[in-house]
Amino acid sequence: MLGDYEVMANLPAVDLGRAKEFYEDKLGLKCIKEDEYQITLEAANDTKINLYKRAPTKADHTAAAFFGIEDLEDLVSDLRNSGVVFEEYDMPGLKTVNGIATMGDIKAAWFKDSEGNIICIGTEMF
Repeated sequence: MLGDYEVMANLPAVDLGRAKEFYEDKLGLKCIKEDEYQITLEAANDTKINLYKRAPTKADHTAAAFFGIEDLEDLVSDLRNSGVVFEEYDMPGLKTVNGIATMGDIKAAWFKDSEGNIICIGTEMF
């Protein structure tokens, strides 16, 4: 079944050049494929994110990209130093402190990429 195959996140981008710069320079991913309609970036263990060109979208929910992190506080600090701005939430069941929400043993933080996609990083892959 599908569990035997690799999977890749697919996110929209209005400006592929701007998106490529954000993902490479601010997040440290490596561009491995690029054309005028899409770019593919690589992270650890052969995992990938594909960014495809499209008109603006109004998504106000977490996009389909989740990074599992061991030391979230250090990574949030490093990403802030590279210019990433973290979202702050205060709603029933979810409150961030300095950009990080603690939900039992799980910690997570959210930020917007250059195209407005909301990306989640956390200590577990929910």
